[in-house]
Amino acid sequence: MSTLSTLVARHAALDGPDLEWLHLLVGDWQVLSDLAFADLVLWLPTADGDFVAVAQCRPSTGATVHYDDVVGATAPDGQRPQLQRSLDERAAQRSREPRWFGSYAVREEAVPVVRNGRPIAVLARQTNLGGARTPSRLELNYVEAADDIFAMVGRGEFPALDAPTGPRRGAPRVGDGLVRLNSEGEVLYASPNALSCFHRLGVVGDLVGRSLVEVTADLVSQEEVTVDESMPLVLMGRAPWRVDVESRGVALSLRSVPLTEHGQRVGAVLLCRDVSELRRRERELITKDATIREIHHRVKNNLQTVAALLRLQSRRMSSPEAREALGEAMRRVATIALVHETLSQTLDESVPFDDLVGRSLRLAADVATEGAHVRTTVRGSFGSIPAGDATALALILTELVTNAVEHGFEGRETGTVEVIVERQDDTIRVEVADDGSGLPADRSSGAGSGLGTQIVSTLVTNEMRGTIAWSNRESGGTSVVIEARLRAPREAGTLI
Repeated sequence: MSTLSTLVARHAALDGPDLEWLHLLVGDWQVLSDLAFADLVLWLPTADGDFVAVAQCRPSTGATVHYDDVVGATAPDGQRPQLQRSLDERAAQRSREPRWFGSYAVREEAVPVVRNGRPIAVLARQTNLGGARTPSRLELNYVEAADDIFAMVGRGEFPALDAPTGPRRGAPRVGDGLVRLNSEGEVLYASPNALSCFHRLGVVGDLVGRSLVEVTADLVSQEEVTVDESMPLVLMGRAPWRVDVESRGVALSLRSVPLTEHGQRVGAVLLCRDVSELRRRERELITKDATIREIHHRVKNNLQTVAALLRLQSRRMSSPEAREALGEAMRRVATIALVHETLSQTLDESVPFDDLVGRSLRLAADVATEGAHVRTTVRGSFGSIPAGDATALALILTELVTNAVEHGFEGRETGTVEVIVERQDDTIRVEVADDGSGLPADRSSGAGSGLGTQIVSTLVTNEMRGTIAWSNRESGGTSVVIEARLRAPREAGTLI
């Protein structure tokens, strides 16, 4: 389906501010649709005198009119005159008789979308009359609030430029609870759900006729909690903002829609939702995230302690072979510690591997060289790697670079080891290439039998479920190619 911006660019020549106005309207019109129990269709006038639907919205409080999408379609012949009159007269146009859609009747109204005194589109309000009955008090208040906001659309006073649009976690909806306020912030009507929300917050009795900001302020003042400075403006309906109010362990999310008439504030619609359970879960997640990061931090510290102990032990060894073996073990432990250090600084169980691999390769090259200067470079991007795969991949690259430096540049003062990365979604191909002496003639197509190559083969095959191949490069040196499929973060366990 084409986006609003694409359809506008294809059928009209609106400037940037006009297009942004339509985006703001569409981002906030679910409230309108739910209050009006009506489908909304945004019709854009085209250069050839027709109208094209660029967006639509279905109500969550009533039956829909359009079971199929109408975005991209042109206006039906029977609806086009009403849309044109609304645009020409810059006034709402309501059909005298309902229009039939198959077996059910639909009441239609066309409202001009005005910005800076100019109509730039038409908003069609279509109400399914198939289940018509005597409306309840709640439904009457819904529709009256919708009428006020539609009138604001026709005067260019809605949407508000600083209103919170789009999906927000825990944002209140019409069905969660609705309060209508007068210009002084006193309650004219509160839906049953809204009353329940404020009763859970600690309000006693009815809300009608009371100042909502005074009632809430009395409750919040008894709690030792931080109060948002915007709370009074939202509770009085003065600003189109959103705020959370907490008292007695209950959290309410409140969103205000000020109602204006020719620039003068005449009241407000306040939406409210009990988000206590949602906030509790968010706090639990924050606590768990902090705990996981602390665990990774402690594991990193413990591994660094092990590496330090290995370093001390190697200094006491008289055998060169034993000292070299302890040095290799120390380097491997330090590589795993780098992964845990990175995990301790992130909120998820994945590693931004490009930063880590640079540090890891520099460590490997510096430890392995004795008097020679070997340069390590990385071409391509690893991206984010799951924790388990990151640990295995870091160890693999460290071993391969160390092996290339120790055995590929004997008798030379300079050299280059290049890591070439190709990644496509969860498939990764890594080549470690050097310009050294190459593989010995007796194993020009395979790995040796040393501990390092055994570790590499085991990690690639068992941990990363991939393949590895050694070969000589035509230009001289050795090439090791690894191909593997990365696991999803939830599948990858951390290798310690």
